[in-house]
Amino acid sequence: MSRLIRELWFQVVVAAGLGIAVGILAPGLGEDLKPLNDWFIALVKMIVIPVVFCVVTTGIASMDNLRKAGRIGVKDRLLPGAVPGVHADRAGRRQHPGSGLHVDPSSLNADDVPKTATEHATFTGFVSSLIPASLLGAITGDAILAALMVSIVFGVALNMAGEEGAPLIRGIKALSDVVFRIVGWVMRLAPLGTFGGLATVVATYGAESLKQLGYLIILFTATCIIYVLVVLGAIMRACHLSLFGLMRFLKAELLVALSTCSSEAVLPQLVRKLEILGIGQPVVGIVIPSGFSFNLDGSAVYLTMASLFLAQAMGIDLSWQQQLIMVGVMLLTSKGTAGIAGGAFIVLASTVTAVGHIPLAALSLIVGIDRILNEGRVFINVLGNAVATIVIGKWENDFDTEQARKVLHSRTTAPPQADLDTTKVGADK
Repeated sequence: MSRLIRELWFQVVVAAGLGIAVGILAPGLGEDLKPLNDWFIALVKMIVIPVVFCVVTTGIASMDNLRKAGRIGVKDRLLPGAVPGVHADRAGRRQHPGSGLHVDPSSLNADDVPKTATEHATFTGFVSSLIPASLLGAITGDAILAALMVSIVFGVALNMAGEEGAPLIRGIKALSDVVFRIVGWVMRLAPLGTFGGLATVVATYGAESLKQLGYLIILFTATCIIYVLVVLGAIMRACHLSLFGLMRFLKAELLVALSTCSSEAVLPQLVRKLEILGIGQPVVGIVIPSGFSFNLDGSAVYLTMASLFLAQAMGIDLSWQQQLIMVGVMLLTSKGTAGIAGGAFIVLASTVTAVGHIPLAALSLIVGIDRILNEGRVFINVLGNAVATIVIGKWENDFDTEQARKVLHSRTTAPPQADLDTTKVGADK
């Protein structure tokens, strides 16, 4: 029992239960606990950019040739990102979650839509976000896309520098060890972030305010579960690995993502876990940071179902062509919202405005449950990117399948801290 209490995932579960209880029994206190979640997310964001820089740079710099980096990047983009959107579209069209509401557009108030949602994501904005004001500024800032761009360029330059760049590579690897030790300290605070986050959500949105939208929440949750079990399950079976074993192995990271609604909160720890699983450092270093910016399965499910719900609630019959255009715009604009709080909601607002089939004020219908829907979105984003990394690792023959089977099938709890020693991660890659 004492060992169980020391497990991070168990502490997160207990904190989640306490947070829900506080939100129900003492909603005033629950709302006051919001800073706990905000502080935890801020601490994680403080360390995410250094992790991305160290992992991506050393991953590319240590490759035998740069063609491998290009192949990994291309293969990552070839993964079927439209599949979750199509899956959600079929579920929404079959179950009609918004039908029956018969909302009068004139009764809606666009003022209920957060101002941040009007900060539309555009292609030019996406390109601009890739270019930092300065080289060092990208590493010390908080823009993950700019940091990813600089890390790739820096890694390529070090790779081409050969022996002259070797001392700098060793220095970045040493910095990586230090950074991951800090990550371990920050992650011990995850239960506090979970407690504050769930207490605030339950206190703010209580059961009464969710009655009318409960069906959408249930349908969205069911769609997410089916996607995980059917689509991701099939991919893992094709890799001759267990999906449930992977979920057990990543349970602490998945629980933290679920309760904090932030995929960035688990990015550093996910990198370490996947290297322990037997995936090569170059693959993990490229796929995970870029995947959290580009391969967002959960966001595709959220955006597709939310847009269908709004259209049905307003009595608007979207054709397949109109829905296809909306999904296409969403997939493009979502690339520019990595690291933005409520990024999926901003993309939804951008798409609604750009396509013009649904009035912007309609977004006020789902503002109250956006935080709850985001939990499923982030969960799938994290798990989907872990599965994608395994696929590309096998594709690149940079994946130790036997080590993965041993980890996934022989462990029922998270690896002991000794196994997570950062000095050992990637040492033999």
